[in-house]
Amino acid sequence: MNARKLFGTDGMRGRANVYPMTCDMAMHLGRAVTHYFQTHSRDFRTPLIIVGKDTRLSCYMLELAFSSGVCAQGGKVIMTGPLPTPGVAFATRSMRAHAGVMISASHNPYMDNGIKIFDHQGSKLPDEVEFQLEEMILHPETIPLLDGHRLGNAKRLDEVLGRYNVQVKSGLDSSYDLGGVKIVLDCANGAGYKVAPMVFEELGANVITLGVRPNGLNINMDCGALHPKQAQELVLKEKADLGICLDGDADRVVLIDQYGEVIDGDQLIGLFAKLMLRSAKMKADDEVVGTAMSNIGLEVYLKRMGLKFFRANVGDRYIWERMLLSKSPIGGEPSGHIIFSEYGTTGDGILSALKALQAIKYFGKSLREMVREVELFPQILNNVKIVRKIPFEQVPSIQLELEKVQDVLGKEGRVLLRYSGTEALARIMIEGRDLGLISSLGKQLSKVVEEALT
Repeated sequence: MNARKLFGTDGMRGRANVYPMTCDMAMHLGRAVTHYFQTHSRDFRTPLIIVGKDTRLSCYMLELAFSSGVCAQGGKVIMTGPLPTPGVAFATRSMRAHAGVMISASHNPYMDNGIKIFDHQGSKLPDEVEFQLEEMILHPETIPLLDGHRLGNAKRLDEVLGRYNVQVKSGLDSSYDLGGVKIVLDCANGAGYKVAPMVFEELGANVITLGVRPNGLNINMDCGALHPKQAQELVLKEKADLGICLDGDADRVVLIDQYGEVIDGDQLIGLFAKLMLRSAKMKADDEVVGTAMSNIGLEVYLKRMGLKFFRANVGDRYIWERMLLSKSPIGGEPSGHIIFSEYGTTGDGILSALKALQAIKYFGKSLREMVREVELFPQILNNVKIVRKIPFEQVPSIQLELEKVQDVLGKEGRVLLRYSGTEALARIMIEGRDLGLISSLGKQLSKVVEEALT
């Protein structure tokens, strides 16, 4: 199969109004998606496509351009306005749409944007479908133009946000009550800025908000999951029980305990697995899905409870594919993307936060006390700016250095080198028992990678 030209690990992404994130390309993508589902759908309905977005200024441009492409190809569009990624996936399923589209660059700054696509079940498209879409986008003349009477239409439906608000709480017990619980909630000036406060306030929590005044240019700016400092300080100042930091499209969460400390995503996955095991939502020998970035400590903890652990490729789409295959109830990444198969097909930051609050109530312990049961190995993550993306196995100097690092680590550590799917970066992860040792190894490997690829 040929190399990807447009799609990365999470759809199309890049600088807004710069190729490929231009109006022309968004329109061609709208035509391609509609044509694909016209020709591959099992029914003969006019393709219905849900289009959600976050709060970036460029979302207006891309939303309208993509929707124009859908209409030009005879499809129908429902535009939801700002809505978390899991809300778009849910709406696609519940409204029996052929596809769903989220316009967002997730945790990236406002200058970037992206488009990710879901099938009728709310799952991200497999690689082979994305390759077909790429060919149609790059060769739009292969898609037949329609006569005027066959064109589609578009409408905005604001009530989708309310439907998601109800759905995200649907798995909670009717007695679930957050009365007396104080929460600091940072919505990153992103897609969750309306619905997230609504969810927690309706459950009775005292909610102190940050990042709920988007202006098109301030999404993820010194706030949210990548910048939790403000929320950490406010948790301490307000003596809050929990801090919740979403990213730009609210499909991931970073939690802060009552002492102002950030909780690792792997520790949350371990806690949720224990909660599901104790409440009969999981059984011994079930599989939890992580990635190559997941800490060895999580694997050790899960196996101690009698659970299996599988490492999928990095990216929640690959986690979900494995979860479907193994019928796994939970999977996720250290970054805070956590999928509960009972409730959805993507990571959901709001749902994960609700689950953490449920665990606190169920076990009667503080969040810090519970997550410390998952003892993590020291881990370093280095991002190296690069110019070229050459397969690592084709670069002798990098291969030699990788072998040296693994020899030093032995069986008590791991080294992982991969390219970012969305940026010009090589990502290095080294894990082992000695922080000083892995830091030294990481610096040397970063130097070798930089010299070879710039």
